Amino acid sequence: MRNLKWTLALAASLIGSAASAEISDNVVRVGVLNDISGIFQDTNGMGSVEAARMAAEDFNGGGKGIKVEIVYADHQNKADVGNAIARKWLDVEGVDAIVDVPNSAVGLSINTLLRDSRMTYLASSTASADLTGKACSPNTIQWVNDTWATGNTTAAAMMSRGGKDWYFLTVDYALGKGIEAEAQKYIEGHGGKVLGSSKHPLGTSDFASFLLQAQGSKARVIGLANAGGDTINAVKQAAEFGIQQSGQKLVAFLLFINDVHGMGLKVAQGLQLMEAFYWDMNDDTRAFAKRFAARPGMNGKMPSGNQAGVYASTLAYLNAVAAAGSDNAKDVVPEMKKFRGKDKLFGDTAIRQDGRVVHPMYLFEVKKPEESKYPYDYYKLVSTIPAEQAFRPMAEGGCELVK
Repeated sequence: MRNLKWTLALAASLIGSAASAEISDNVVRVGVLNDISGIFQDTNGMGSVEAARMAAEDFNGGGKGIKVEIVYADHQNKADVGNAIARKWLDVEGVDAIVDVPNSAVGLSINTLLRDSRMTYLASSTASADLTGKACSPNTIQWVNDTWATGNTTAAAMMSRGGKDWYFLTVDYALGKGIEAEAQKYIEGHGGKVLGSSKHPLGTSDFASFLLQAQGSKARVIGLANAGGDTINAVKQAAEFGIQQSGQKLVAFLLFINDVHGMGLKVAQGLQLMEAFYWDMNDDTRAFAKRFAARPGMNGKMPSGNQAGVYASTLAYLNAVAAAGSDNAKDVVPEMKKFRGKDKLFGDTAIRQDGRVVHPMYLFEVKKPEESKYPYDYYKLVSTIPAEQAFRPMAEGGCELVK
């Protein structure tokens, strides 16, 4: 009996050794690359780093004693800075995967750099739909939102509620342009009208002239095709102009719970927004959120959809590393694409051949102050868009990986 136990233990040890034989440097390094000091610091920032650390802790070696390190850096919303960090991680520091990356310009640059390298790109906050379309890469998996889903599903949900005429306030880079283009295509293809659009630079503080143009258009819906501090500033100033009180609907294409918290319900009430994740949806999301809020430096803050995406994508990546016995993208990404099932944070989930992770999306309305019963009780669910409808059909993306 003793010999049998020894034999089984030796066999398990050999299996474990074989499984970890292709783990580079005997450790899996995941690099969180995001905006730590700028307009996305609340929705991403150090909260994303903590989410990645939580995923590594929950992975707990994958049953094979696999060591995981989480590193992080600030790309400062500059493609050249992000590219330089990623190249150093790739060539010098042995990082095996990059996760997060808010800012589409930075994300598209990283996507190009990592194509056909050994590194995996987990684009959990990069919104450009090109990542699973014309720029798709065998190294890239895209989680949470993208410009197609954000533009199409938000426009569809608003039009179903009578929002036929639109005016856009759009940040003047890839993210905003992509959202507006997708939304406009849907609106005009379904009998609606776009009455105008104002473009603004990233990091705009004064939206007065843009809001006056939107107000003057008499559009039923004013679409904010921006994110982070830009959306917050626009919503705050829209409240000062009494835009929603005058009958126009304000819809934010990319807004997160942290943004609403920063504005306060008095300002944000009535705002329509599309999210892939809300901390108070069910027991699983609440359990994750409470753990997150208790992490060092979080001070009771609830996670954004982007931070939840960092956790989910990092854990999915690590599970695939364990299954493949390798941290090389050529082994890990195909393993990830086998997934079909329930993700605790995002619900019914599948990873397609173009790298797009599909899951439900939700249209929420921000509650009035008197409707909120406890901290971060901010949203009421308006409608659910099933996973199969929420994202661009794979055949329409133009991804060369789709056969």
